Amino acid sequence: MTPAPSRTAGGRSATPAVRAALLRYRVIAYVVGVGLILLVCVGVPLKYAGGNDTVVAAIGPIHGVLYMVYLACAYDLASRCRLPLRQTILVMLAGTIPFLSFVAERRVSALIRRKHLAAPAGTRPARPAAGETAEAPAR
Repeated sequence: MTPAPSRTAGGRSATPAVRAALLRYRVIAYVVGVGLILLVCVGVPLKYAGGNDTVVAAIGPIHGVLYMVYLACAYDLASRCRLPLRQTILVMLAGTIPFLSFVAERRVSALIRRKHLAAPAGTRPARPAAGETAEAPAR
C-alpha cells in the first residue's frame, strides 16, 4: 500500500490542487443541477402535457455533455482526496436526481474543507473569519 502523499508537496493531493479541483466540482455541480431542474421541471411537462419537445431537445443533450464533465470533475476530486469508492459513486449519482447535486455539493465541500483544506494543528489562519476579531499576538 502506498503512503498518502503530503498535502504540502507539489502533487495531485497538494492543497492548491485540491482547492482547484473542489472549485471545478462546485461550479459544475451547480450547472448540472440547474440544467437538470430545467429539464425535469420545465422540459418534461412541456413535452408530455403541452406536446412541445423543444426544451427537451435543446437542454437534454447539453445536460448530457455537462453530466459527463460533472463525472470527470467528481472523479478528479475524489482521486485527489482519496475518497472511498462508495462515497465517490454516490457523489457521481447525485447529478442524476433533481436538487440532490446541490445537497451533495454542500456535503462534499464541507468534507473536503474539513479533512483536506483545514490548517494543520497549531497554526492560525491568515485572517480572522467573518464576525471574529483579530487577536493581538502574545508577548
